[in-house]
Amino acid sequence: MLDTFKKNVSSVEETLNIGRKIAALAKPGDVILLKGDLGSGKTTLVKGVGEGLGVIDPVISPTFNILKCYFKGRLPMYHIDGYRLEGQNLDIGLEEAIYGDGIAFVEWPQFLTSILPADALLIAFTKIGEGERELAFSCGGSSSARLLEELENEIG
Repeated sequence: MLDTFKKNVSSVEETLNIGRKIAALAKPGDVILLKGDLGSGKTTLVKGVGEGLGVIDPVISPTFNILKCYFKGRLPMYHIDGYRLEGQNLDIGLEEAIYGDGIAFVEWPQFLTSILPADALLIAFTKIGEGERELAFSCGGSSSARLLEELENEIG
C-alpha cells in the first residue's frame, strides 16, 4: 500500500457524508473495496455515494443479488457483495462491473481477489464502540492514491 489514513465516525450521518464526498471525487474506473463485519457500515457508505451521485433508486445491500447496478446518476455505480462467492467459480460477469465505466464497490473483497485490480482504494470498517466505527483508508496504486489523497484532504 502506498498511503493510509484513519477516520472515526460516530453516526450513520457521518458515514453517509463520507460516501457523499467519495461521490464528488469519484472518476470512471474507480474501484473501492469494503472490508468489515456485518453491520459495520459498508452499505451505509455506498448509500451515501448513491445520494452524492444522484442515484434515484434505493441503494440496498447486494447480499442476495451479488451485484446491484445503478445507472441513473452522475456515474454508473456497481455494488458487489462477495460474501456468498467464497470458493465459487467467479466467471459470472463481475469483471464488466469492476472494470467498467463507473465506480465499483466490492464488499467482502477477500472472496474475489482473483478478479480484483491491485489499484483499488480499500476501506476497512472496525467497530470500536456503541455506534462508533474506525474507517481505515489505504490504496494500492496511482489511481487509488489520487482518490485517497483527495479524500484525506476532504475528511481527514
